[in-house]
Amino acid sequence: MFVDHPGEKRRPDGERLTLDLARKSSDFHEFSPYEEDAGFLRIAYYRSLVAAEKVTHFLLPTLQKHRDRLQRPDDLRGILPFAEVTLTNAEKEAVAKIMEGFVLLRMGSAEGVYVLANLDNSQMGQRQSNDTENEFSVVGPKSGFVENLDTNLHLLRAKLPTPELIIETLTIGSHSKTKVAVVYLENVANPEYVQAMKQRLEDFDFEVLYDTSQLEEILADNSNTLFPLFLSSERIDRITYAITSGQVAVFSNGSPYAMAAPANFLGFFVSPEDYYLPWVLGSFFRFIRLLSVMFSIFATPIYVAVMTFHYEIIPESMLGPLIESRIHVPFPPVVEVIFLEITIDLLREAGARLPSKIGQTLGIVGGIVIGEASVQAALTSNILLIIVALSALASFTTPIFKMANTIRLLRFPFVLLAAFWGGLGITAGFLMLMGHLIRLKSLGTPYFVPLFPFRKGNLDDSVIRASYQYSSHRSLFLRPLSAFRYHPRSRKEDGDVE
Repeated sequence: MFVDHPGEKRRPDGERLTLDLARKSSDFHEFSPYEEDAGFLRIAYYRSLVAAEKVTHFLLPTLQKHRDRLQRPDDLRGILPFAEVTLTNAEKEAVAKIMEGFVLLRMGSAEGVYVLANLDNSQMGQRQSNDTENEFSVVGPKSGFVENLDTNLHLLRAKLPTPELIIETLTIGSHSKTKVAVVYLENVANPEYVQAMKQRLEDFDFEVLYDTSQLEEILADNSNTLFPLFLSSERIDRITYAITSGQVAVFSNGSPYAMAAPANFLGFFVSPEDYYLPWVLGSFFRFIRLLSVMFSIFATPIYVAVMTFHYEIIPESMLGPLIESRIHVPFPPVVEVIFLEITIDLLREAGARLPSKIGQTLGIVGGIVIGEASVQAALTSNILLIIVALSALASFTTPIFKMANTIRLLRFPFVLLAAFWGGLGITAGFLMLMGHLIRLKSLGTPYFVPLFPFRKGNLDDSVIRASYQYSSHRSLFLRPLSAFRYHPRSRKEDGDVE
């Protein structure tokens, strides 16, 4: 049985959505085409849903030309050059049409009557290619954000057509004058997070803003940490899910990435693909990612510690192959590990900077040739080559690029600790890492939640992906105003819906 969260604010049944709510968003534009008589006719629409050139080139000239013919709202039907013009006196219907991309026209002499015109904005927000490049998934939508802020807001509005989606714009950069948008759901996001984000942006003093990554580093609670404290993504579905969960998103003009906060550590290992697969498969793949992270960080340090200090834990059946693989290697384990790790990173960086087809060829051929040559030249052992290759593959399972970079870098201090103090060094490094993660905060929220502080109720959408029937509530560490996304119907034992 599901019960409401004590602090949840729920909309009473039948409550009407008003235009006052729509006006809170900065992309809601309302004006009069007649300067001499502003009260005679008012036009309202969302800039992120309606092409401004269609308003300027088609709507306004028509209204200016036929000003004398307008006496009542029904006259607009005869003069507007659009295929779909709707007349209604229901404010809720008018708001719903506005969210679909219609333009609202209201005459001052006919209060409560709304005329809505469809300007056909079907091509708005589209470009030749806006596929995600760094967050690819096999299942689910492939579309991502682009470098234009208005286009991104249109894509988001199309995914969340509700007036409760509030967009507030700011101007950042003393020289660049870059437009930045703060986006959130008014009935879901905690006002403290919204105010904290806006306050940090208003206090932001920078000459030129190139990308949201600059905002992430400067606005973070701790700018000296390796871990990303804001969830950065180019995927529309990931940011949409973050906003509906109660997070605050930030877009900047010129950047195809949006960032959302507060974020937690486990959230960086969640892929949107998890929600497009059956929950058992989604949970399995998510658990595999977490195991891969542990393997990627600790596989090579454990090899160094065992080969340097702890030979006694190696099974007798493995001693022969290990000794044979290292008998001609003149370097200590730490040197060959660092050599191979740097080689893998060089191949990865080179492949990322080259054109895609050349980069793939370089990664495959370079890995095979260099790996085989290193073993034959006695620069490294073949067993370590396998471990390093598996460690590199494991790091690729992290969905967020910035977190994957952090995982790559963490291996090196653990390798050095293992070389100096063996297993004790790895243990000390792990404790220091946990202490650092526990102290981190994202927009004032503990970064390591729900593991610390422990929140049992949030584990169903972090370590695993629970069934939709049992994951209708939002993560309570975000302190959302509405605790539930939806209220699933109770089902009888025979499977019939009540």
